[in-house]
Amino acid sequence: MAHKRTVHVRRVYEEPAQTDGTRVLVDRIWPRGMTKEKAHLDEWCKQVAPSTELRKWYSHDPERFPEFSRRYRTELKDPEHTDAVAHLRDLAQNRTLTLLTATKHPEISEAEVLAELLRG
Repeated sequence: MAHKRTVHVRRVYEEPAQTDGTRVLVDRIWPRGMTKEKAHLDEWCKQVAPSTELRKWYSHDPERFPEFSRRYRTELKDPEHTDAVAHLRDLAQNRTLTLLTATKHPEISEAEVLAELLRG
């Protein structure tokens, strides 16, 4: 039986927590006003972010989240995304992984969709 991975989702603007483990930014665009020092990132995995077209269509409209989630999961099966997803899965294998995003509502972001996928 596969063990459940510990994957958290947080805003990159929040102070890092002791329990974050490996911290990975999953946005395509660098967060406004954030320095590399303040972000306390282990890495920036922008290859896993939604396409620009999907991101612009979604525009963080809560009513579009279910459809965004479905479309994004489809995108994640594309060859250019599969390596990035596999890399995140490896990172989460034996340690806590925290996916970071700049959005004000991380619960309806690509980071949340990714976290659900990785926890699976």
